[in-house]
Amino acid sequence: MISNIGIPGLILVLVIALIIFGPSKLPEIGRAFGRTLTEFKSAAKDLVSDEGMKEEKALSALKREK
Repeated sequence: MISNIGIPGLILVLVIALIIFGPSKLPEIGRAFGRTLTEFKSAAKDLVSDEGMKEEKALSALKREK
């Protein structure tokens, strides 16, 4: 659904956000959104790397048993 917005829809959303929040709040909102995305990506990477490490430990334990 979000992929169907297009450029005109994105401009409309930005204009509405500018009207609702005002020009002074938009940079703060953008920074907060950016920090949120960065934290989410970091947590996702940690989760994936933790899962990969568990699999590697399990495989090495199986190899040692043989």
